Amino acid sequence: MIYAPHFKLRAFETLSDEAKIPALVQLLEALTAVNVAWLRENPDAPWLYDSGVRYEEEPVGRDDWQDIPETLLLRTGDCEDLGCWRLGELRTRGREYAVPYVRKTLIGPRAIYHVAVRRADGRIEDPSRVLGMGAHALGPVAR
Repeated sequence: MIYAPHFKLRAFETLSDEAKIPALVQLLEALTAVNVAWLRENPDAPWLYDSGVRYEEEPVGRDDWQDIPETLLLRTGDCEDLGCWRLGELRTRGREYAVPYVRKTLIGPRAIYHVAVRRADGRIEDPSRVLGMGAHALGPVAR
């Protein structure tokens, strides 16, 4: 049997804007920690950019978070899946403590949160864009 916890975060929409991004960062750190542990136990796993995985947006209203093995199985992931994979490999293989970078964009009345990676030198790396997300999807990534 596969242990696959699911979170239903109804409280998220009730949080203030100031509280949402720090909450997301903590959740991203949890997924990254799982990926770090898995990469340590699976040192022959492919690097994200060599894996053949591509970016794929999930339908509006759905946001399933995936670890590396699930992303490999599905061959696709969205921003948090790809970002946390990249964070995990930078921390384990690159010996670089990169951190999640979360950006909020308003599209009409809807808030969209996009996850990328802030490298140790401050650069923003966006695995979603590298792996197929159109540059027009969320506009330029702020630095």
